[in-house]
This record gives sequence, C-alpha cells and structure tokens, in this order.
Amino acid sequence: QVRLVESGGGLVQPGGSLTLSCAASGRNFGINSMSWHRQTPGKQRNLVAWINRERTHYEDTTTYADDVKGRFTISRDNSKGMVYLQMNSLKPEDTAVYYCNADFVILGERWGQGTQVTVSS
Repeated sequence: QVRLVESGGGLVQPGGSLTLSCAASGRNFGINSMSWHRQTPGKQRNLVAWINRERTHYEDTTTYADDVKGRFTISRDNSKGMVYLQMNSLKPEDTAVYYCNADFVILGERWGQGTQVTVSS
C-alpha cells in the first residue's frame, strides 16, 4: 500500500525558513504530479505548490499560490519518491497544517497525514 509521510514542520519566527519533506513509500508504478496544500481550522484545504514532470522534455513544471510566489519553492527527487517545500520569509499567516499529495500512476491520489507549521514570535 502506498503511503506519504511528511516531516520538517515546527515553530519558526516570522522571516524565518523551514523545509518540508514528503516521502512516498510502497510499491507503485510511478508518480505523476506532487503537491503541497495547507489548511487552517474551519477553512478548506488550499493548494500551495504543485510540481509535475513534463514527459517529453523531462523537465519539471511548477505552479504556486499567489501568496507564496517568490517565497516558497517546490522540488522533487523522482529517484527517491520525495517532494520538498522550501519556505522562506515566513509570515504568521503561513501558519497551517501542511499536507503532501501525490497522483500515483494507476493507483490514484494519496494524501499524507499533515505536518504543523507555526510562524510566531
């Protein structure tokens, strides 16, 4: 059974940085897109960043939510089944539970359990 496990969350001061990691495990046929989402209590889960691999040129394409552009960077290591989210210049409004998502070939979509990020002085 495929699983996603996030790590790297924690408490950071405003202006600080954190890197989230997400590891895919279990037998699978490959991963199409991977993404990070976040959710605060009482609100819906929103896309933060998305990364996909272009099959013709083997280059990754990325998309970011407007409020994180220029501050967050998503990357992936396909050989390890990993996706990362480098978060810089963090703001209190970035406080949320961050979830990893992966679209597995044939097997479909999976979510991680989430990791808490708190930005506070």
